[in-house]
Amino acid sequence: MAKNRSFEGAGPSQRQLRVGEVIRRALSDIFLRGEIYDDALSGVSITVGEVVMTSDLRLAKVYVLPLGGGEADTVVAALERRKGEIRRLVNRSLTLKHSPELTFLADKTFDQMEQTRALLAQDAVRRDVERPDDE
Repeated sequence: MAKNRSFEGAGPSQRQLRVGEVIRRALSDIFLRGEIYDDALSGVSITVGEVVMTSDLRLAKVYVLPLGGGEADTVVAALERRKGEIRRLVNRSLTLKHSPELTFLADKTFDQMEQTRALLAQDAVRRDVERPDDE
């Protein structure tokens, strides 16, 4: 029997978060040891920012970024080409009923943080933020 949730927009469950973190760590170890052989990945350090799992734990969106942020599309394309091999390597360290299907995406959070910093650095915004509360 399925659980009834009173709020449909609820965030991920604790199990989704735990499995996502285990997969993130496994992928980080795989990339650190250089177990994936591809010309586009040679000499590139890859950061795994986040792994978002679906509620049934069968699909995982993996947000990656090469160190320095350059050529993210090339790295994502290379990881997509090798995702079967990566999935097999990840499954060695997991004890799940089903091995999740991996989808690699470029992590855009650092770009969004830069845009936010630029907005907050504008004179009009800084003037509003620095205004004393007693006015």
